[in-house]
Amino acid sequence: MRALEHPTLCPIARSTDLMGDRWSLLVIRELFMGLSRFHDLQAQTGATPQLLTARLKRLQADGLVERQAYSQRPLRYEYRLTQMGRDLMPVILALRAWGEKWCKTPDEGLAVRMFHRACSTELDLDYRCPKCAMTVPWGEAQPWPNPAYIEERQQRAAEFGRA
Repeated sequence: MRALEHPTLCPIARSTDLMGDRWSLLVIRELFMGLSRFHDLQAQTGATPQLLTARLKRLQADGLVERQAYSQRPLRYEYRLTQMGRDLMPVILALRAWGEKWCKTPDEGLAVRMFHRACSTELDLDYRCPKCAMTVPWGEAQPWPNPAYIEERQQRAAEFGRA
């Protein structure tokens, strides 16, 4: 792990030193969504190749992401979250909930509705199942993306492919 920019005992300062920029959070979001290859990460984040390369290297150096070869000829890599990176899930979910509540208009609808796999009940933004009265772990939630969000992501991928 690299040295902190501002040495402090404050865990918020230390956390934002590692994850305090938009691009790192977007890369982590995409890795949680199952994307792992540079091209796909670039298409969905909108980062330039240089910026994405720098963020992936930084996330790797900080222990949040690991790089694994998936092709030898040509040599190509994919990126996976480490346990440290996977432990960011509550942070990502909190940003999602806050963004859905405060950064969108009500008529836009949720980007992704989440359901409890066990009982098929829609989860609250905090991943609480109203029927089971429990907070549902990530692996037990079933996403149902809004058709407009699916189209948005497909459009980005298509536009990136033409670029």
